[in-house]
Amino acid sequence: MEIELTEIGADKSLLLVDDDEAFLRRLAKAMEKRGFEVEVAESVTAGRAIATARPPAYAVIDLRLEDGNGLDVVEALREKRPESRIVVLTGYGAIATAVAAVKIGATDYLSKPADANDITNALLGAGDTLPPPPENPMSADRVRWEHIQRVYEQCDRNVSETARRLSMHRRTLQRILAKRSPR
Repeated sequence: MEIELTEIGADKSLLLVDDDEAFLRRLAKAMEKRGFEVEVAESVTAGRAIATARPPAYAVIDLRLEDGNGLDVVEALREKRPESRIVVLTGYGAIATAVAAVKIGATDYLSKPADANDITNALLGAGDTLPPPPENPMSADRVRWEHIQRVYEQCDRNVSETARRLSMHRRTLQRILAKRSPR
């Protein structure tokens, strides 16, 4: 299925907000090659400042940043430029956060690892057509492992609390945590 893409348009401004410096640098270079005029921010504070002072036509914003939630940047940008197209990126895709992002005004929601092609398709996608499936999506085992790791970190690496919240036996969780991550 081929997705229909719109043209970038006269305003090619793109704001990238992510606290992963290496990813941000690579993505900025890739998006510049695709014709966007990129401005980067590594924090919620910097992202909000840019969104308020120079609201871009396009934005790619990470959901979890060191100094807060990327949805704050989405809200600031929506207030200043309601027609901007915003893609929210996250390493921990969950239905609740996807719904929150779209309700606040995100155009699309992508799970990391997303490459420049996925992001461009999401930014320039026209209408209600679904984007094509990713070339190399995470395996179901990897998604499960990522979720367990996230809950484990949120429980301050407490195995018993994590097991209780995930409704699984503590020894089962310990065996999962002792293994390497699946591919």
